[in-house]
Amino acid sequence: MTKKKYAILGDVHGNWEALSAVLDDAASLGVDSYVCVGDVVGYNADPAKCLDKIRELGCTVVRGNHDHYCSHEECLEDFHPLAARVVDWTRSQLDDEGIDYLRKMRLSTKVDGFTIVHSTLDMPEKWGYVFDCLEADANFNYQSTSVCFHGHTHVPVAYVKRGMTDRIEYGKIRIVLGQKYFINVGSVGQPRDGNPRAAYAFYDAEKREVELRRLEYDIRKTQEKIREAGLPERLARRLQIGK
Repeated sequence: MTKKKYAILGDVHGNWEALSAVLDDAASLGVDSYVCVGDVVGYNADPAKCLDKIRELGCTVVRGNHDHYCSHEECLEDFHPLAARVVDWTRSQLDDEGIDYLRKMRLSTKVDGFTIVHSTLDMPEKWGYVFDCLEADANFNYQSTSVCFHGHTHVPVAYVKRGMTDRIEYGKIRIVLGQKYFINVGSVGQPRDGNPRAAYAFYDAEKREVELRRLEYDIRKTQEKIREAGLPERLARRLQIGK
């Protein structure tokens, strides 16, 4: 079987301009397979357009918390008011076919020898965040493949288990046999690591290398769409600072 080149996307969050920049870059690298670790929708103003594109790509995708709440009529009283407002608005933008697609997403899955999940493998339905090695260790207990890609925190970082678990801010990682990797691919549509450029991971399966890619995109246009949609101003401002 020919080894593939993968674009591993995460936390697109309805940001069409960022997604377009990422897909153009992926095409220039010869990517032949697209994967998404969830949260296609939420926060930004083009949820339906982004979802349609993910489907068009034949993307293997797992369900994120925003995908879940935007496709299920669940009570949002425990949500931050800003987040609840965006979920309600996003629900109104999706047709029945789009909602059904989100509902049918799995919480985790394997793709050609690696795993994808939005949050963690131990309790994916709880949407837990991984910010340190202790939290990553809980995930490793359930990880049966050497590599698992995830998202949710919007911060690109890798946890590597080689006896002890190390936390690595990566640019490029060489996958070594016998070690386990839990790799956050960052966010296409709403980065939170202080870098406003769109993020995704490029995985060359033949070279066994994962590269973090960062792309400029038209942030101002995305901000204008957020304001025109009547979404909270905070969502527009945070794109500019990557927080």
